[in-house]
Amino acid sequence: MAIVGRMSRRDQLIEEIDRLEGHLPKRAVQFLSAVLAPKAVWLRVPLALLLMVGGGVGFFLPVPAFWMLPLGFALLALDVPFMRRPMARILAFINGKLGA
Repeated sequence: MAIVGRMSRRDQLIEEIDRLEGHLPKRAVQFLSAVLAPKAVWLRVPLALLLMVGGGVGFFLPVPAFWMLPLGFALLALDVPFMRRPMARILAFINGKLGA
């Protein structure tokens, strides 16, 4: 009987982001893969914070806030361990709704 190892929370999050890439334009996928690179922490964290602040400030403009806040949280979740599991679940829900 083989023991199947559990995926780490980071791996679950990366898997859900990979599934979401199928619904994004090519340029967005290229940018996302550059930002998701392990050495891009110096870019990912400030970008995530800017997206979250921009989404929070733009609450009166529903379209920018709609995509900026979740994207900021998803990017930050890659580097903040306690955010990985909830973000992976949210992305799994979104992927399910998109039919990924």
